[in-house]
Amino acid sequence: MGAIAAGIAMAGAAIGGGIGDGILVSKMLEGMARQPELSGTLRSNMFIGVALVEAMPILAFVIAMLVMNK
Repeated sequence: MGAIAAGIAMAGAAIGGGIGDGILVSKMLEGMARQPELSGTLRSNMFIGVALVEAMPILAFVIAMLVMNK
């Protein structure tokens, strides 16, 4: 039962992370197209945002491993 729960948790986190990254990058590109002079600031903010979005699947992976080992 734990393996099923871990799989569901990982699938949700992976889908959420992918959607979050896609939205984040598309909005950054949209902002760069509108104001090219801010491209450096937008890019650095995007990298920080991607790191925060990717933290969720990593945490879900750790929790899934903990659930499977119980």
